Amino acid sequence: MTQLDKIRNFCIIAHIDHGKSTLADRFIQLTGTVANRVFHDQFLDNMDLERERGITIKCSAVKLLYTAKDGETYHLNLIDTPGHVDFTYEVSKSIAACEGAIMLVDAVQGVEAQTMANFYLAMEQDLVIVPVMNKVDLKNARIDEVKLQMIESMGLHEKEILLASAKENIGTTEILEEIVRKVPPPMGSQNNPLQALIFDSSYDIYRGVITYVRIKNGYLQAGMQVVMMNRGAKYEVKEVGIFTPGETVIERLNCGEVGYIVCNIKDASEVEVGDTITEVRNPSQTALPGYKKVKPMVFSGIYPVTNDDFEELKSAVEKMRLSDSSFIYEAETSAALGFGFRCGFLGLLHMEIIQERLEREFNLNLILTSPSVNYRIKLADDPNIIEIDNPTKYPARERIEYVEEPYVRCYVFAPANALGALMKLCEGKRGEFVSTKYLDPTKIQLTYNIPLAEIVIDFYDKIKSCTQGYGSLDYEVTGYRKSDIVKLEVLINSEPCDALSSVVHKDRARDKGTELVEKLKESIPKHMFKIAIQAAVGGAIIARSDVAAFKKHVTGKCYGGDITRKRKLWDKQKEGKKKMRRIGSVDVPKEAFLKAMRVA
Repeated sequence: MTQLDKIRNFCIIAHIDHGKSTLADRFIQLTGTVANRVFHDQFLDNMDLERERGITIKCSAVKLLYTAKDGETYHLNLIDTPGHVDFTYEVSKSIAACEGAIMLVDAVQGVEAQTMANFYLAMEQDLVIVPVMNKVDLKNARIDEVKLQMIESMGLHEKEILLASAKENIGTTEILEEIVRKVPPPMGSQNNPLQALIFDSSYDIYRGVITYVRIKNGYLQAGMQVVMMNRGAKYEVKEVGIFTPGETVIERLNCGEVGYIVCNIKDASEVEVGDTITEVRNPSQTALPGYKKVKPMVFSGIYPVTNDDFEELKSAVEKMRLSDSSFIYEAETSAALGFGFRCGFLGLLHMEIIQERLEREFNLNLILTSPSVNYRIKLADDPNIIEIDNPTKYPARERIEYVEEPYVRCYVFAPANALGALMKLCEGKRGEFVSTKYLDPTKIQLTYNIPLAEIVIDFYDKIKSCTQGYGSLDYEVTGYRKSDIVKLEVLINSEPCDALSSVVHKDRARDKGTELVEKLKESIPKHMFKIAIQAAVGGAIIARSDVAAFKKHVTGKCYGGDITRKRKLWDKQKEGKKKMRRIGSVDVPKEAFLKAMRVA
């Protein structure tokens, strides 16, 4: 049995692309956790999607055995975390399972938005921070400037900051020594009643739900009867194990350790992240604090391209919810797209990742509707305020007394020379200036209050464009404000296409409507009849574009003769096209929905 004072639980937190996964790779190699013949870069990133995009999407755990300079062998439980703002929930789950955190900062890019967001998350949980400056070997590393940023923004002392290069394996041993010295061992006792925090889960087709746990008190072993304290459901533990980083079965998980259990749970909805597991025979009287319920910010409809795939999609979203507890869904029906699900996401990248994972992991072909946010509406004939996240549920204008939309406080970290371009961008998004703060002579923090609907589509991409890739964004929801909001409908041959409708600010409706119909004109193929694409607000047409019909040379067979003969053929063709327009259906391809989704 591992002594508690020889265990260290820690995570690596940083902004995206600051080297978290590379540092985790060096730790794995240094401790000999994985044989060199099977090792590859980004070892803890299990998904092909993570390696292709070069980002971490899911937090990953691994147990490292490290022999320190004092001659003692320590059990280090490392959790690698994502860095993008959309995956902050994954970071918060990891932090709750640890006592310490390596705060990684890029020596070139310096302190960025998600650096500070993750730093504050760690401070809220009273984690011991080990500050590390990474990539110090690069020629354009700004070591002194970045040190100053870290000292001023995080309140650190210069001596605390370790210098490292994960890629070149510089300073890796010093970081592990600092973890052993500085991070406290876990609290708790083997003799107390079992308390195990569920911090993640996954699904195996043969074994069912695999539950990832951190043991706070007591121990877990196969054969024990356990109960989920929140749900009250009872199970028998069939298997316990640790991550090395693959799943390795062991006899039992002791107090302070991180691992997994299998209980033959087949229904994905039975396991809830943040729940506490205790023993039936000797139960704990109190549950662990768990996690703050995450609230999705962006909503979109997900539909199969063919309705025959609906059952497969239903099974897929249930399993996706298990591996990503910040993803929510409910069934809905669309007149244009059939049966599908209304889904909630933390942001636009989160939405893209979920779509790609569903299509790759479950072999589905999907259509996503235009993303929207949650609006609060006060109706004239109803004392209660209703919440709308789906444009199809938007009530008629004459019934609405007022509408409130969510606002966020945006923190943009960028080079000082991009200040003018960023302010122009924020003003164009209906932003309200709050403050500008110089972190050092070359770097600024710009703060704006902006409607959430204005930042969910392309705001982050435009920040990157304005700053040549050096800008970063973090935001927090500040509440709701009254706003002049309208429903923008798209009509295709006078028939509303509810999948393309959206809720927009009145001042933006005409511009968005015009851009939308032009995008659809490019994407919808020609038919045997002319297709009219219109954008409308409250019954008034504000934009229109037409897709011309296929042209058939019906008079090509006429060689000479009276002109009336040709006119008869033209009139006959005209009548046929009118009939086709009445009874023909317009095929709107998947690409049209994807292009429409990108219209800001």
